[in-house]
Amino acid sequence: MNEKAEFTERLRDAMTRAGYQLRPVVLEREFNTRYWGRSVTLQAVRRWLRGEAIPSQEKLQVLADWLKVEPEVLRFGDAVRNSVQQHRQRWDEGIGYLERETFDAFLQLPAPQRKLIREVILTFAKVHAAGSDEERESAK
Repeated sequence: MNEKAEFTERLRDAMTRAGYQLRPVVLEREFNTRYWGRSVTLQAVRRWLRGEAIPSQEKLQVLADWLKVEPEVLRFGDAVRNSVQQHRQRWDEGIGYLERETFDAFLQLPAPQRKLIREVILTFAKVHAAGSDEERESAK
C-alpha cells in the first residue's frame, strides 16, 4: 500500500471512530469550520478520502485536533509513534549521569570541535563493531 492510501485509511478510521460519516461534504464542512486559513474545496477533501493527496502539515494538525488523534499517528501511523517511543525509552534507560554530563559538555563545544569529537566516537564505534564481528567469526 502506498503512503497516500495508508493516510486515507487512517483518516477514514479516525472519522468513523469520531462518529462522522465518510462523506466528502461532511469532511469539507467540519474541516472548514475549524480551519482559519483559506477554505478547502470539496475536490480537495475528495482527494484526501480517495488516497490521491495528503494535506499539508497545517491542515493535518487541524484534522488531528478535530478527530482527537495525534497528528503523527494520523500522518504516519502507530508504527512511527511506537518506534519513537522505543527509541526514547532505550535512550532514557541507557543513559546515566556520566553520559548526560558528557553530552552537556559536548553541546557546549563550538561546532568544529563537536564535529571532530563525533568523528572520533564514530571511528571507535566502527572499530569496536569490526572487532565484535571478528570475535563472533572466530567463536564459530
